[in-house]
Amino acid sequence: MKSTALGLASVLLAVGVAPAAAHHSFAMFDGEAKVTIEGTVKAFQWIYPHSWILLMVRKSDGELEQWPIEMGSPGGLAREGWQPKTLTPGMNVKAVIHPLKDGTPGGQYLSVTFPDGRTLGLGNLNDAGGGEANREGGQ
Repeated sequence: MKSTALGLASVLLAVGVAPAAAHHSFAMFDGEAKVTIEGTVKAFQWIYPHSWILLMVRKSDGELEQWPIEMGSPGGLAREGWQPKTLTPGMNVKAVIHPLKDGTPGGQYLSVTFPDGRTLGLGNLNDAGGGEANREGGQ
């Protein structure tokens, strides 16, 4: 009887902890900085718990560099107007992100501007900073 109660308590504890462990912090992003990057979509991953844009950005030396951009959940993105095929490989876009604190390529999605000028997201391209913080590229 004791082992059954202990087993049930262990299962309930594991079920309650799993969702908390599955979600992570956004502490790796610099929430004070906004960076604008421009590049070509390699992939758009419409997945749970977070969707991703893989953007190929041209560095100053001409070499391409992959920037993974973490987004929200598909449900939240759908409320913003996103759909699974909103971005397609080869599409040139401009993205405003909170960059990674450690300086590696990547960041947290704020907004994306499409080739036709439409913008989805919370970021404001006119308030994305300037100078060396802006990383511009594209093909």
